[in-house]
Amino acid sequence: MAELVYRPVIGFAQTLFKVWDLKIDCEGSENIPRSGGAVLVSNHISYLDFVFNGLAALPQKRLVRFMAKESVFRHKVSGPLMRGMKHIPVDRKQGEAAYEHALRSLRSGEVVGVFPEATISQSFALKSFKSGAARMAQEAGVPLIPMAVWGTQRLWTKGHPRNFRRSHIPVTIRVGEAVEAPKDKYAGAITRQLRGRVQELLEAAQRAYPSRPKGPEDSWWLPAHLGGTAPTPEEVRAAEAG
Repeated sequence: MAELVYRPVIGFAQTLFKVWDLKIDCEGSENIPRSGGAVLVSNHISYLDFVFNGLAALPQKRLVRFMAKESVFRHKVSGPLMRGMKHIPVDRKQGEAAYEHALRSLRSGEVVGVFPEATISQSFALKSFKSGAARMAQEAGVPLIPMAVWGTQRLWTKGHPRNFRRSHIPVTIRVGEAVEAPKDKYAGAITRQLRGRVQELLEAAQRAYPSRPKGPEDSWWLPAHLGGTAPTPEEVRAAEAG
């Protein structure tokens, strides 16, 4: 079927990125298969991560169908766009429907995008992974493609105002080699291997990132273990529990 919504949205996004003068550095797109199903797995630090994950697949001429919370599909603006781009709504109370939808997409040769941390990491460090991505890959007989994004939190993330000015913000993307998901392997073990790969890619993206905070007031986007003032994972968990 013709992509009457997805391709114009991509063109609009690319135009916006030029207007904002974003410095996008993407490596490893060749690891995304040119055909057949695959599960694209990324860290999650921004509301815009799915856009940059999708951009990484464009050199391979692939369009990614992302799993996203169902409320986004009910919004009067984003809803029609999300449905038109054939993304997959996730109702956390009835997750099995989204899981089956994703399996059908994978088996039909689509690339499905998943954020196994489930929610944005406010510490900007990698959280624990849910095993759904590994289980989907096993059932559909497709590979897992790990990737990491860095810098997107400076554009729009939880608890901070959006920054859509012409601010020359760098965004670094790293895509890794496929992680196989054999049916006879425990999904938890595959998930741990996958998380390790994403962690390696995230550290590589952080090392390659060309910017540092301009001062203490600008260090909010850097995780505590790298010298920034973002809350630690323990502080985030305590705040959520309280």
